[in-house]
Amino acid sequence: MVDPRVQAQLKVYDEALSLFHQQKFAKSKQELEKVLEGPSKELADRARMHLKIAEQRMKPSHEQNPKTADEHYQRGVAMMNIGRWDDARESLDRARKTAPKADYIHYALAALDCLTGEAAFVLLNLTVAIDTRPENRYHDRNDEDFAFLQEDPRFTEMLYPEKEGSPG
Repeated sequence: MVDPRVQAQLKVYDEALSLFHQQKFAKSKQELEKVLEGPSKELADRARMHLKIAEQRMKPSHEQNPKTADEHYQRGVAMMNIGRWDDARESLDRARKTAPKADYIHYALAALDCLTGEAAFVLLNLTVAIDTRPENRYHDRNDEDFAFLQEDPRFTEMLYPEKEGSPG
């Protein structure tokens, strides 16, 4: 049984993302702020990420030149969300070079690899993200960006190591 408060939070999040993709950042920001108040921590985390990007997009263009790893990461995710794969990869690569141990950057690169059909790199980036922060394993299991890899035994072994050595 799904909590009706989470369902309501998800509905607001979906509306906020729709506005975000239409580049209506001010309206999207208002909706995303409502999502932060809901019970689902995962939705709140996703909303927080989009909120940062929306706020960045609302700034004058001279302020949009990323300098830090976080700024490159945010720009990369924003580019990924609007389907600008090359720009996303460029920003995420810069973020990775600036902060090579940041698990969330490798995680974002893995998601981008998935979206662009780079299966071998997905596994490589996910391995780094999981080795750096093992909790990523649990996020990966439920992340729809990785759905097409669910049948890949290498992906399954990475996400469910506790099944290794069990009778099959």
